[in-house]
Amino acid sequence: MLELTVRELRRRHPELAIDVLSATPEETSRAYGVEATPRADLGAVRAAIAKADLVVSGGGGLLQNATSSRSLLYYAGILRAARRAGKPSMIFAQSIGPLDPLGKFIVRKMCAGVTRATVRDEASLALLGQLLPKVPVERTADVAWMLETRASGDDLSAEGLGPEADPLAIVCIRRIPAFERGIKMMAAAADRLAERGAHVAFLPLGGASDADASTAIIRACASTPVLLPSFTLEKAVHAIGRARVLIGMRLHALIIAARLGVPFLAIPYDPKVVALCGELAWPLAPLWDPLKRASGSDTQAARVLVDRLWDEHGALHALLASQVNRMRTLAQRNFDVVDELLA
Repeated sequence: MLELTVRELRRRHPELAIDVLSATPEETSRAYGVEATPRADLGAVRAAIAKADLVVSGGGGLLQNATSSRSLLYYAGILRAARRAGKPSMIFAQSIGPLDPLGKFIVRKMCAGVTRATVRDEASLALLGQLLPKVPVERTADVAWMLETRASGDDLSAEGLGPEADPLAIVCIRRIPAFERGIKMMAAAADRLAERGAHVAFLPLGGASDADASTAIIRACASTPVLLPSFTLEKAVHAIGRARVLIGMRLHALIIAARLGVPFLAIPYDPKVVALCGELAWPLAPLWDPLKRASGSDTQAARVLVDRLWDEHGALHALLASQVNRMRTLAQRNFDVVDELLA
């Protein structure tokens, strides 16, 4: 999200100085060509806000306390600091929630002075509108919909993804508290894809933690899926675009697949994944629903869903292709609002 956001801001405003709050500021600065401020140094953060013309929070799922209320207090505190410094501020392309009563109180009190807000699903629009009734809130879309689809120069043959890997099935998962309950179903899905003739490859979008979770599933498989290395954004997009189908838990894996017309089975570990499937009117049920305690053991249902994904590929691809222009326009609107605030 940072790479796409910086890219579009620079395209619109070549002279813009961008300062990113980061846990690894030197690495962030080097990787994205931006200034970077250590996020844990509150004095440095206040100084960065003081010199800013606009403070942007997001995108992603920052205003939620399912992770922790401490995290929510930090991100809401950034917006409160911007208000106290007299700086325009924006909630940018976020999903709001989940929020318990304490979380709602924090957002209501600490984010009340936000200038504008854009959110990436209808549930977030309703929730933020309720919590911040005086803030103009718009429904937009995730910035990942703005990915360009030009042909990649990356050759993936060294990673085993040359022409011999077709048809390719990509799996992008992450570790969550309920992860162990879903291993059998995810392994059954990978095995069924292999039975249908797919070359199954696990793509760890989140780095080492995703690679570890992928390895746990691969060990439970009767077939022999492969584990890919961590890729750059361009390589990851190229790999997903090469795929016939995708199984995804990570939201951005699903959005990239949808953007490229690759049919998918979702694993909705978070309401934002549910919201994406609803937005797309996606006809396939989740492969496994970690939000339901009883879900995770029906391996036969997993095989049936994989068969539908494989056999209905053409219709599913057409459904995704019909959605792209609308979603890209909504994603662009996030940056239109930034333009208005900078003006």
